[in-house]
Amino acid sequence: MARIYFDNAATTPLCEEARIAMINVIDNIHGNPSSIHADGRAARAIIEKSRKTIASIINSSVSEIFFTSGGTESNNMVLIGCVRDLAVKRIISSPVEHHCILHTLDYLNTHSDVQIVFIPVNKFGAPDLNALEEELKKSSELTLVTLMHVNNELGTVTDISKAASICKEHSAMFHSDTTQSIGLLPIDVQSQGIDFLTGSAHKFHGPKGVGFVYISNKYPIKSYIHGGSQERNMRAGTENLVGIAGMSSALEKTWSDREIIHEYVDTLRNQLKTGILEIFQDAYVNGDPEQYSSKILSVSFPPSDKNEMVLLSLDIHGISASGGSACSSGIEHTSGVLDYINEPSDRKTIRFSFSKYNNQNEVETCLEKLAQIFEAKKAFS
Repeated sequence: MARIYFDNAATTPLCEEARIAMINVIDNIHGNPSSIHADGRAARAIIEKSRKTIASIINSSVSEIFFTSGGTESNNMVLIGCVRDLAVKRIISSPVEHHCILHTLDYLNTHSDVQIVFIPVNKFGAPDLNALEEELKKSSELTLVTLMHVNNELGTVTDISKAASICKEHSAMFHSDTTQSIGLLPIDVQSQGIDFLTGSAHKFHGPKGVGFVYISNKYPIKSYIHGGSQERNMRAGTENLVGIAGMSSALEKTWSDREIIHEYVDTLRNQLKTGILEIFQDAYVNGDPEQYSSKILSVSFPPSDKNEMVLLSLDIHGISASGGSACSSGIEHTSGVLDYINEPSDRKTIRFSFSKYNNQNEVETCLEKLAQIFEAKKAFS
């Protein structure tokens, strides 16, 4: 029996378009993109075409797109670069950001004189933008605000247009980690006033180990990795040509199909949500009920002696889900995000996350297995 993969917020299966693009590079493009001969120029053409594709999707200049190893490196590049090169003295964020943001802020707090400020979040995990405005009014020091677009655990969507507008009004810079939203939700860095933006290929059916960062030409930061002049002196090291080709193809396909994907995935999400709430009367959904990502469903199950082993039980039944974000250690940890929204510790939260490759039969099977695991009384035909 084929496994059911409901952990697409952690990573997504590779799409056919990305696979074809990557195989083409592997089989036919052998040059180093920095070489001046024909083979090198062919490799360089792949990179610049990919850069143009990404720039067009977010409405940036091609000169503002830089390729990296993924979202973590991109976020580090922005946060550290702003402090090191732009004299940022204060960073405002939220306590429910991804670990690669929070851990980098911890590092900067220890190794620089930057002030770190966290604004509160509401019960859905959305940052309080009124509190953001109040914080910005308190000081005239150069400030960077970093807020994720879609919360990776809850699926709550932050109004980054409003956040960027508040920042502009108070002469602050704005960065958004759009790892969970790029390609699926409309983003226009020009009209929205976004100064820095980060994305990772494996969240939209591209390969793992490659990503990009948008850095506005208004705020030039210096190289993050040293040793060569690649990426216009912004990131030393031979570019991941295969990964870049796969990433741009995957993003182009996801973007072109985004409305179809949203409608289809939202149907699956609602099917699973409805079924769970019918089986478990005391279950509820975390996150904003209106401003949410269709790919993420965070469900809080009532107290039970089955809670401790439910993820393992699902795994044994052939279903991949998670308790929150994918942890670098591979061990399940208590979620800081759930702590900040005051989720009771005796309940169990499971994050189900979907893609265009899931189907309704998988949802029905998941509901059946959940009922079996918790020994619920729901009958299945």
